[in-house]
Amino acid sequence: MNTKNVLERIEAKLAHCSKGQKKIGEYLLANYAEAAFMTAAKLSETVGISESTIVRYATDLGFDGYPSLQAALKYAARSKLTSVERIKLTKSRFGKDGFTKSVNGDIESIKKTAQSLNRKDFDNFIEKIAAAQRIYIVGARSSASLAVFLNFYLSILYDNVTVVHTVIGSEAFDQMFRVKEGDVVIGLTFPRYSKLTIDVLEFAKKAGAAVLGITDSVHSPLAKLADITLFAPNENETFVDSLTAPLALINAILTELAARNPENTASRFEILERIWAENDVYN
Repeated sequence: MNTKNVLERIEAKLAHCSKGQKKIGEYLLANYAEAAFMTAAKLSETVGISESTIVRYATDLGFDGYPSLQAALKYAARSKLTSVERIKLTKSRFGKDGFTKSVNGDIESIKKTAQSLNRKDFDNFIEKIAAAQRIYIVGARSSASLAVFLNFYLSILYDNVTVVHTVIGSEAFDQMFRVKEGDVVIGLTFPRYSKLTIDVLEFAKKAGAAVLGITDSVHSPLAKLADITLFAPNENETFVDSLTAPLALINAILTELAARNPENTASRFEILERIWAENDVYN
C-alpha cells in the first residue's frame, strides 16, 4: 500500500465504518503526527477504544497490522508537516533530553541503513558511477550539503564530475543541457522532498541518462524515478533534516569506489598531498 495515501484512505473510510472506528479515524486525521509514535495500546488508551478494534481498523484500511499503519503515519508526518509543526512535535516528544534522544535517533538511522542495504543494488550503483561518461550530482535545500560533500571527493577520484547548483531552479537545467545517454545523475532528496530535484532528474532521464537515487524510503518520489536507489532511513523525528545516515552511506560509496581502483586513488592523492604541502593547506 502506498503510505502517501494513508490520510486520504482514513478520510474516505469515515463515511462507512462503525462508531468506534470513526472515532479512531477522526483522531488520526487530527493528530497523525503524534499518533505515529503511539503503540496500539497507547492509542487505545488515548482514544478510549479497545486495542483489538484499533488493530482491526488497521487491517480494514489495507495494512497487514498496526505497525504498518504506524509506519504510514510516520511517513505522512515527515512529508506533510511544516517546520513549525515539527518544532512543536520535537518539543512534545523530546522534552528536556534532546541530546540523548537526537543522538540515539541518528544511531538507529545508521543501523537501519546498514541492515536494509541491498548489496546487489549497492554494487550496481558503484558500477554505474565508475563507468559513467559524466557524473552529475543534484541535491537541493538541506540535501545540497550532501551533494557538495559527495562532489568534493568524487572530483578527486574522477575528472568528469559536476555538482548542479539548485539555488535558482532554471539554472539547474542550464547546467545540465548537455546530459545524455552514458551519463549518470545522482539525486539526493529527503522529506520534505524537493520538487526541483525531482524535476531535474526527470529531465535527465528523458535525455537518456541513468538516474541513481539516495533517499529515505521506497515511498519517496525519487525511488519511483531512479534506476537504482539506495536508502538511508531517518529515525530522528526532529525539525532538523538529519543527514547522519545518508552521509554514512555516501562515505561507504566513496570508500568502495576508491577501493576498486586503488592505484588511481593513490596516484591522485599523492599529487594532492604535494600540492597541499607546497601551499600550506593544513596547519
